[in-house]
Amino acid sequence: MQVGDVYFKTEAGKQEIQDRGHRLPSSLRSLLLMVDGQRDQAQLREMMAGLHAPEDGLEQLVVLGLVKRTEPVTAPALGPLPGAVTLPADFGRYRRLYEIVTDTVRRHLGLKGYFVQLKVEKCPDVDSLLALLPEIATALTKAKDHAFASEWLVRTRAEVQA
Repeated sequence: MQVGDVYFKTEAGKQEIQDRGHRLPSSLRSLLLMVDGQRDQAQLREMMAGLHAPEDGLEQLVVLGLVKRTEPVTAPALGPLPGAVTLPADFGRYRRLYEIVTDTVRRHLGLKGYFVQLKVEKCPDVDSLLALLPEIATALTKAKDHAFASEWLVRTRAEVQA
């Protein structure tokens, strides 16, 4: 089984989101926010055009130590990789909720979504993401309307419980 070539934030990258120590240009900062450990290089490059990020934006973030690229590897057919990290039991729920939230922020919140995404990135577990849902629903109410936000909140909570 082939594991894809994806980018993820390093600890320095997470710290940069919080304290803006590198004073990145807005396009690179936005790109850093989009790096989530799930998007591969092609997906991120597609997004870079919309962010007006430089063509070598990913490489710049790598050189700064803010993101890291996983090399494609072949996983063994049976059993975990040596030294593999055991994920928490609710990791699947966390991933699903994280994807729903980040997709919603990207699609519906515009510039306000940037600040919401910062809060999402600070959420280490399902409970902290769930606690953020009402704030996201409030932002959706302002960006769309109350009915849309209420429906999104109910649908999102049901999706995570499934």
